[in-house]
Amino acid sequence: MPLASEEWRKGLMEGWWNYYWAPVGIAVAVVVIGSLRWAAKRGNVWWQESGLPEETRRRLPPGDYGWPLIGNMWSFLSAFKSHDPDSFLRTFTNRYGGRGLYKALMFGRPSVFVTTPEASKRVLMDDEAFKPGWPTSTVELMGNNSFIGISCEDHKRLRRLTAAPVNGYEALSLYMTFIGENVVAALEEWSSAGEPLELLTHLRKLTFRIIMFIFLSSECEDVMETLERQYTTVNHGVRAMAINLPGFAYYRALKARKKVVDVLQSVLDERKSRIKQEDESGKQQLGKSKKVDMMDELMGVEDENGRKLRDEEIIDVLLMYLNAGHESSAHVTMWAMVLLHQHHDCLRKARILLLFAYTTGYMLDQEESEEIVKRRPINQKGVLTLKEIRQMDYLSKVIDETLRFITFSLVVFREAKTDVYMSGYTIPKGWRVLVWFRGVHLDPEVYPNPRAFDPSRWDNLTPKAGTFLPFGAGSHMCPGNDLAKIEIAAFLHYFLVGYELELVNPECPLQYLPHPRPKDNCLARIKKISQHG
Repeated sequence: MPLASEEWRKGLMEGWWNYYWAPVGIAVAVVVIGSLRWAAKRGNVWWQESGLPEETRRRLPPGDYGWPLIGNMWSFLSAFKSHDPDSFLRTFTNRYGGRGLYKALMFGRPSVFVTTPEASKRVLMDDEAFKPGWPTSTVELMGNNSFIGISCEDHKRLRRLTAAPVNGYEALSLYMTFIGENVVAALEEWSSAGEPLELLTHLRKLTFRIIMFIFLSSECEDVMETLERQYTTVNHGVRAMAINLPGFAYYRALKARKKVVDVLQSVLDERKSRIKQEDESGKQQLGKSKKVDMMDELMGVEDENGRKLRDEEIIDVLLMYLNAGHESSAHVTMWAMVLLHQHHDCLRKARILLLFAYTTGYMLDQEESEEIVKRRPINQKGVLTLKEIRQMDYLSKVIDETLRFITFSLVVFREAKTDVYMSGYTIPKGWRVLVWFRGVHLDPEVYPNPRAFDPSRWDNLTPKAGTFLPFGAGSHMCPGNDLAKIEIAAFLHYFLVGYELELVNPECPLQYLPHPRPKDNCLARIKKISQHG
């Protein structure tokens, strides 16, 4: 009995302890952790702003630097790996209101997010106040001589020299035949397979084949396959954490970039050797004779002082255009197909207007137009020209709405060249400025009901500067934008007049990094319309 009483007494004491002191212990722990969290974040604020004058600190945009060293990157990555990527910026707007400018610590540097059209326009177009500010890791992968890694003056020179070979009317017209032939062949192959295929994967292969033909028309298939495989690895590392250790995406990307550079350099060396032999034998130099592809063009161009592009400039330019004319084209084409599939009224209108509006000036009813679509030979030669593509008004609206709705590139990086006073705040010299395209494209004050896919919103609409930024703006606008849009339009043309899409997993969740896409890479079937008449 005494033993039982003793056990009862101990149990009673432990119960009183748990009842009174356990909550106190938990509360103390919460206070300590909260204090440490507060101290760490306050210390981070001091560290980021300690070198700024008091007046500048008072005029900084509202915001939060997050944790020391990590900054806001953890919350950024967490949001974009969730089903709600916009929750990242929403934490700023919910806490600080719709100011349009917010300070943060991104990619190891104090930064300012810009989310309004007016501020975006200023940052992208004011070359006196802002310069490219891409993370060092991105520049290392794209190249120090690429458009994102050079000064404004060098950028203007390089853009001037490469404009005609890439986006000139004559060059684009020449590309159309090859683009059309490859699109027609790909659609025929995919529709004949019968089995579901990863649409995005196949579109990436198609656009890579097209862009590499434009770059290197005469190179063998082995060279093309090597470049595609290695470039895919490079692209995966562009937006990864810059951890240069084995096992990480950035480490693999650096190694892959070296292999890409080696392949392109060997092609350059071979062509220069051929030019030398032709010159010695009395034949015309390649730079003064008819050009075959973009590499030939870039080897031959000269500025007003007779200076030609160096090998490393040519290679970095090709890598930059590869990203614009391959990666973005494939993703946007896939999304345009998916969005049209999900919006049957837009799909029907696109088919009708594509076939008839720009040639006849009137519209047929749905049944009549679909019957003509079934009869139209998809393999006609010489049907689609650059002029015809530019007359496809509704298709252009579909593409623009897809670019707005998806926002393939969510942000662009600039750096303040001096203290900049904007929208009531000061952006200190040396700080990065991140133009947040998603904030502009999904702003209900700019685009009513922005979460709805609606190509008709572009009827009689000329977007104001800073409101439509799929390729950026100003002197640093993406140089391959015309080529990319033509690739997209050409594919959609041939797809719409002869094929339809059947998604295998219509409710497949999305992945948002490095670009928005279904996690199954859009598993789908491509079917001929005539098979279901």
